Amino acid sequence: MTITANNLTKIYSEQKAIDNISFTVNKGEIVGFLGPNGAGKSTTMKILACYTLPNEGFASINNFSIFDNSEEVRKNTGYLPEQNPLYNEMYIREYLIFLTRLHKIKFKPLARVDEMIEITGLQDEMHKKIGQLSKGYRQRVGLAQALIHNPPVLLLDEPTSGLDPNQIIEIRNLIKEIGKTKTIILSSHILQEVQAMCNRIIILTKGKIVADDTTENLLKMNKQKLSVKVIFKKPVTNETLMKIKGVIKTHSSGEQWNIVSDDFEIREKLFDFAVQSGNHILEMTKESINLEQIFQQLTTNQ
Repeated sequence: MTITANNLTKIYSEQKAIDNISFTVNKGEIVGFLGPNGAGKSTTMKILACYTLPNEGFASINNFSIFDNSEEVRKNTGYLPEQNPLYNEMYIREYLIFLTRLHKIKFKPLARVDEMIEITGLQDEMHKKIGQLSKGYRQRVGLAQALIHNPPVLLLDEPTSGLDPNQIIEIRNLIKEIGKTKTIILSSHILQEVQAMCNRIIILTKGKIVADDTTENLLKMNKQKLSVKVIFKKPVTNETLMKIKGVIKTHSSGEQWNIVSDDFEIREKLFDFAVQSGNHILEMTKESINLEQIFQQLTTNQ
């Protein structure tokens, strides 16, 4: 139950959607793809699901090549795309029965349909046509179609999209439970979602992997750094702030600057900088590094 990607590159026109990325995911791992919109998360999942082929590189699911054994890859994979394509004119149960035939499920197929309806919480809506469902329930139908043939590998692209807070918790718990016996990659641009469900995080930006580790290790990597939020009275530039000794990275949000430093005396240096440049500091707050800031550091100014 292993997912392997080696040096994958995908080019659309002249743009590299993913650029020479490699990783391995083993049985029992729930790995989160985290990154801003356009980072390459969905493209990578489409390649692994055999929806598209890379321009360069290689990938396999359970040692089945996406090039030579694409049918076996599909048999071994459950895929929930970001844009969940469904047959709107079909009833939920009718659609799931249709899927059992497509997957050639011969052992108690109707029982499997009922199981999927219960697992994904579709009981109250099962007599409706898919086109009548809310986005959240359509997402549940998408999860049911990804799970119905009991694949050892799941690729879930934004699995909690459109769900309300209670539904999100239910789906989180479902994915965690399923992850005990399967290999799962799920993508999101919401850090809290990935942190809640995944034991490992891969962060992508502009088609490149910029981090691949556990949440705990990502935090440890940054424990010697200090984050300071500063508001200056007069405008300042990134170039000017980067000249201050000890400043590693800066990011602005409106008039507020987030400054990351390996110098725990950086607040004094920022004060001296303001005085020497004829500026004033209106507000300065020290913060401990958290995952949100790590994500921001890794995915901005790349």
